[in-house]
Amino acid sequence: MSHSAHNARGDIAARVTARILADLDRGVLPWRKPWDASSTSPFLPRRASGEIYRGANVVLLWSAGAAQGYTSPYWLTFNQASKLGGRVRKGERGEVVIYYGQASAPRAEESSEARGGSFRFLKAYVAFNADQVVDLPDRFHPPPAKLSVMASPAHEAWFARLEIARVLSHDTACYIPGQDVIAMPPVGAFDSAEAYAATLNHEACHATGAGHRLHRDLGRRFGDATYCAEELVAEIGASILGAHLHLPPQHIHDHAAYIDHWMKLLNRDARAFLTAATKAQAAVDWLLDKSPPPCSEMPPSDAVPDASNAESEPAGIETTHVPA
Repeated sequence: MSHSAHNARGDIAARVTARILADLDRGVLPWRKPWDASSTSPFLPRRASGEIYRGANVVLLWSAGAAQGYTSPYWLTFNQASKLGGRVRKGERGEVVIYYGQASAPRAEESSEARGGSFRFLKAYVAFNADQVVDLPDRFHPPPAKLSVMASPAHEAWFARLEIARVLSHDTACYIPGQDVIAMPPVGAFDSAEAYAATLNHEACHATGAGHRLHRDLGRRFGDATYCAEELVAEIGASILGAHLHLPPQHIHDHAAYIDHWMKLLNRDARAFLTAATKAQAAVDWLLDKSPPPCSEMPPSDAVPDASNAESEPAGIETTHVPA
């Protein structure tokens, strides 16, 4: 790989990590979704096609939307906005969105041996929130929806379909890998039924790492920081999962301590957040495939055709090789 490719890859990861570190430094968990408990439902950020963003992009766009007070869930490239008859307001700044892909490496002309088979690439491009664009179709500015929190019985029914064992504990919530079981205190030990459900979601994300599920092994990647990285996976996963299940965000009890550990991890490893977010999305995918949510977060029927999907053919800022 060329020196410039190494630098570009590092620049993308460093830029994203700097964004997350800035939030953590202010005591803010950027993966906690926007939620106005008085009037609106939670929303996951969407592409121009109506398809929901995934992984790190959910966190990045949640963070940007909350910081700027955007009310639309839609994010578009400059060209997409133009094709739809919209116009990005003068002076507006877009947000960096990332995209992973895979391609086959060409054979070396100077050698009869193949040079490495397939490789992953990381692409970065800029997207604007629909609130930054004028003259877009009305569907890009959906009206606020009335809050609809997932009821406790519905969440219990959802969890039961996962077929993950749960036992009652005295005062500790945790996933026990050796027994493949989630230990949970009684609901009454929590501030609310929603807090219990959010904690159970967090532990369910941990449980997806079991060998007969996703076989998530972070040890080789993170070494002595494995526990910290696994907690980051579960935290991001639980927040994305909570948005799909229409549950309000809940903060972990050891908030400051965890933030300190995560900041140390991200300062040491610029790609740690991207890796954790990818693993978190995989955990969410497993859980929702096993037990689909009763409340839909599917794209609307009048969504823009897939041809306008920014992540399919983005106008890349940078495209780089990413090691496995």
